[in-house]
Amino acid sequence: MGQMRAILAMALVMALAAAGTAAAAPVLMISVDGLRPGDVLHAQERGINVPNLRALVESGAAAEGVIASLPTVTYPNHTTLITGVSPAAHGISANVVFDPQRKNQGGWYWYAEAIRVPTLWDAVRAQKGTTASIGWPVSVGARAITYNIPEFWRARTPDDLLLLRAVSTPGLVDSLEKASETKLAQLSAEGEEGDEARVDLAIALLKSKKPDFTTLHLVSLDHEEHGFGPGAPEARVVLEKLDAAIGRLVRAGRKAMPNLVVAVVSDHGFDPIDRQINLPAAFVQAGLITRDDKDNVTAWEAGVWISGGSAQIMLARPDDAALQAKVRRLLDGLAQNPENGIDRVIEREEIAKFGGNREASFWVNAKPGFTMGGAMSGPLISPSGGKGMHGYFPDSPAMYASFIVSGPGVAKGKSLGVIDMRAIAPTLAKLAGTSLPSAQAKPLF
Repeated sequence: MGQMRAILAMALVMALAAAGTAAAAPVLMISVDGLRPGDVLHAQERGINVPNLRALVESGAAAEGVIASLPTVTYPNHTTLITGVSPAAHGISANVVFDPQRKNQGGWYWYAEAIRVPTLWDAVRAQKGTTASIGWPVSVGARAITYNIPEFWRARTPDDLLLLRAVSTPGLVDSLEKASETKLAQLSAEGEEGDEARVDLAIALLKSKKPDFTTLHLVSLDHEEHGFGPGAPEARVVLEKLDAAIGRLVRAGRKAMPNLVVAVVSDHGFDPIDRQINLPAAFVQAGLITRDDKDNVTAWEAGVWISGGSAQIMLARPDDAALQAKVRRLLDGLAQNPENGIDRVIEREEIAKFGGNREASFWVNAKPGFTMGGAMSGPLISPSGGKGMHGYFPDSPAMYASFIVSGPGVAKGKSLGVIDMRAIAPTLAKLAGTSLPSAQAKPLF
């Protein structure tokens, strides 16, 4: 995989050299995880006070909605945002790696080496630019990031901070902690305290390094929407605090770099939930998964790879027609009962149309109000642990993500309509004075 990325990076350098460059501006891409477009575009009607985000809309361009990638969860879509291609091409097919026997202890797709195509970081570095990132998914070990504090954890213990410091750019954490009076430990908080720390470090980074391209991931809104539901008072409070932090970041960034382009993006929308569909329990009953009395999987013929409101079905023998037929009968039977909460079951041809994982044999989408659960025993349907979820098929407007961009080269007050997420990376590449020839969509303007 490392050799493939080196070849792709070299091809990118050659393509950019042949194409030339446009007028360049530094670009700051801020991801507000789980930000629904209507919470900004229709903030007044919803009683949400977000003056800084509204100012970016009015001074620049905004999408009515962004059609995300399948599945509509954080890691695949953040990788689409940084590459301009679907998960089938970039290789990040879920948040967590497929691990049917749980040998990897819940490991996520943390490592940039897993990305199969060039990124915006690669494109900027190919033009001799500098890049920076704080908390961006799938960025551990990203060689094209000049200044990097990636998103990474393992055991949720204090040792995680030692790991995070070790995988960050040497010396960067120390210098930013000193400049911002913010400690790395604060990033581990899932609420707004963690995002305030990320913003403080980002401000110090923009002031001291003035990168040509910077990515920042803010997570607290997503956390509240999972716990309390989209549009809940708790989520609105956090969004308003994030708006103030973003305003502070934009002012500092534009003071350091007056021609800074600011893009605010998100990875998915949200749906309210109250029940979960425990497909693994049905697979156990059908003999497709074998477990011991401690719920350890000892053998499997078909695995359920859950991504929030949908699940990929992976077969141990993908070309086994008899196994395919057995799984198809099980899923079709479950879907025929409307009380089971299954919206659709699709197979490889339709999965390919969504740009989803080529190796999935089936993909199951839950109805609104339901999410996918992981219980291997007990009832098929049980109460959900939270009140909000995403991960559903991307053709649902509830899953639409956000895109706002403001700065040099962007028309003021322009509505972009509903856009394909794959168009965002080539658009930002163009504004940054480079290009992303591997992207699957053209720049928006």
